[in-house]
Amino acid sequence: MGTQRYLLSKVGQLLLTLLFVLTIAFFMFRVWMPGDPVKTFVRSTGSHYSKEQQDAIRHEWGLDRPLFPDQYVDFMLGSLTFHFGFSTVLQPGVPVSSLFWEKMGKSAILITTSTIASIVIGVYLGIKGGWKRRGALDNSSMASSMVLYAMPEFVLGMILLLLFSNVVHFFPSGGYESYAVHYTGVDRYIDIGRHMALPWLTLTLAYLGEFYLVMRSSLLDVLGEEYISLARAKGVREKFVLRRHAVPNALLPTITLVALSFGFILGGVLTVELVFSYPGVGKLSVDALTARDMPMLQATFIISVIAVLVANLIADLLYAYLDPRVRRA
Repeated sequence: MGTQRYLLSKVGQLLLTLLFVLTIAFFMFRVWMPGDPVKTFVRSTGSHYSKEQQDAIRHEWGLDRPLFPDQYVDFMLGSLTFHFGFSTVLQPGVPVSSLFWEKMGKSAILITTSTIASIVIGVYLGIKGGWKRRGALDNSSMASSMVLYAMPEFVLGMILLLLFSNVVHFFPSGGYESYAVHYTGVDRYIDIGRHMALPWLTLTLAYLGEFYLVMRSSLLDVLGEEYISLARAKGVREKFVLRRHAVPNALLPTITLVALSFGFILGGVLTVELVFSYPGVGKLSVDALTARDMPMLQATFIISVIAVLVANLIADLLYAYLDPRVRRA
């Protein structure tokens, strides 16, 4: 019963938060954002539209209807069904959803693989460093993690770009794949992998230090608890003390960090994609903001918010599964 109540409360919090954020987004893009979407669209086409033609476009987009409740209800329904209308500037007339998901596929591969790598490597080094404190691995990992933690993603990206692309000439300087040479089959995937290497390495290193520091600190706190001393007093072997008692409890703060860091990871992807001209959602968001493509901006903002909320919900449920005391609180 407690588990069901906990689950319902978390889902309810997610829905209320989503309703609040969508309402803010509606007024932000429809009221507070300067400029007229129709006039922006007309300027982007470079053609002359009469006032009657502009009014027809405004009617087609539903911008001549009352702001509330008509446009508000349409906005909510469109957001919940992932129908965001059509691009007005970047690719006029093309559905925003198709453009977004095309770019999202490229960003999702980059985000997912780099995040998993940074978590696995950071947590592993944090466990090793916390278990053998002051050792050679701990000292070297601590120093490098502090540097990576303090360095902005775009600075790290530019350093790697300068080193591996301009000096060593081992990786391409940007893009998703080579356009001068048309690769097919396995060669094409190798080419894409070479283009993704530097953005992937940048994101992995940028967040590895954070996971290392949190895991190491959490493990050191757990090792000072009484039940660890009790396990050792009973004669439990050290490796079992680490695996069965220390690490599972030390992982709890790291799980929370993963969810909280997801929004920062999305922000980091934006700057990294700009540095490497990687054609993903981050670069698409900047292009939409520069061109003032309102439907595209709405899509990137709303889906990013939904992704962060879902990530936090998953982290809360996983945290409650690992620590039943949370469900009874």
